[in-house]
Amino acid sequence: MKKERPDLVVYSDEKGYNASSLNYATSVGAPVIKMDNVVAWKSRGIQNVNKEFESKFNELKQEYDKLIAEFQWNELVYNAKFSFEPVVGEIYHMYIGDDHIHFLSLIAPNEWNKEYIATFRLNSDKKWILLEQDEKVSF
Repeated sequence: MKKERPDLVVYSDEKGYNASSLNYATSVGAPVIKMDNVVAWKSRGIQNVNKEFESKFNELKQEYDKLIAEFQWNELVYNAKFSFEPVVGEIYHMYIGDDHIHFLSLIAPNEWNKEYIATFRLNSDKKWILLEQDEKVSF
């Protein structure tokens, strides 16, 4: 038959009196055990991670927008009319002709009176690099 013990006595049949080996308080005089406020920790963590994701997303969006604009300018130049083979590294100017067709020229905008669109340089990858554009035109 088991011997009755009061509730405040910590005793087990295998280990005997083992209050000092337990990882929780067993008496009224023991230090208070407080649960960590993990909700606040999680909230701060979520905010920090969301800021990082938002920052990375904005960087990627800016790069994407820049890439799309480069693509659109290159598409416009490659679809423009020109009757010469462009040389890598040279600067070319795009205009709109009287027939409303875009065309490339070596003539600078200040040398004649045509509707100016933009100025480009052809790089070694055959990509047109936008150097300057009319403020009325954008992608």
